[in-house]
Amino acid sequence: MEIEARGIAVRFGTTPLLEGVDLVMRAGEMVGLVGPNGSGKTTLLRILANLRAPEAGEVRYAGRTARAIGMRELARQIAYLAQGGSVHWPMRVENVVALGRLPHRRAFYGVDAADHDAIEAAMMAADVLSLRARTMSQVSGGERMRVLLARALAVDAPILLADEPIAALDPLHQLQAMELLRSIAHKGRGVMVVLHDLALATRYCDRLILLADGGVLDEGPPERVLTDAHLVRAYGVEVVRGERDGVPYLLPWKLSAP
Repeated sequence: MEIEARGIAVRFGTTPLLEGVDLVMRAGEMVGLVGPNGSGKTTLLRILANLRAPEAGEVRYAGRTARAIGMRELARQIAYLAQGGSVHWPMRVENVVALGRLPHRRAFYGVDAADHDAIEAAMMAADVLSLRARTMSQVSGGERMRVLLARALAVDAPILLADEPIAALDPLHQLQAMELLRSIAHKGRGVMVVLHDLALATRYCDRLILLADGGVLDEGPPERVLTDAHLVRAYGVEVVRGERDGVPYLLPWKLSAP
């Protein structure tokens, strides 16, 4: 599935957050949505997931509107992982992951073999099999995020939209999550992920969309988007750059000169 957004605008009262945003997301690529706090990353991701309507512009899914597709079918096509997601009931981990199968299940029918396989595969991929019998009140913040990632993976949707999925994870699970998301994309799904870690964005994403100043400052391969000039303009920082095993990296180093 391809997602195409055209002319997206979002305003809070008379204050514009986004104006005239155009983007395309295709199957088989991992796209990083980056930008400073308050630049509209989460809002834009929610619009793409059909969880928020823009003040102007439209989103099409494989050329069709969300209304034409229908909510149930769209729920099978797009998995959404919210930022800092929470679960308000003392549910067992495996039951939370099983919620990802709801778009595929018929009313009054339980979990079938296909659901069970998808749930097991998702828990294994997110490294939460050992947590399956715990309740959500018995897991840490990082473990909770991995459980919610597993729930999103269990949808088995062609498109995965993830809002800061590595924010609460330790370094090992950050790398595991990024490897997993890239692997999913390169097997044919579309993955868009909101990131603040520019080093990981540079390393793992095929393409970056940099939001700043109310719109898309630039989009394309990481090396083209994260230039010194763009980083000063968007973030107000200077970086140091290097290379390891043929892969370039950057680290925010100091505030840019006024």
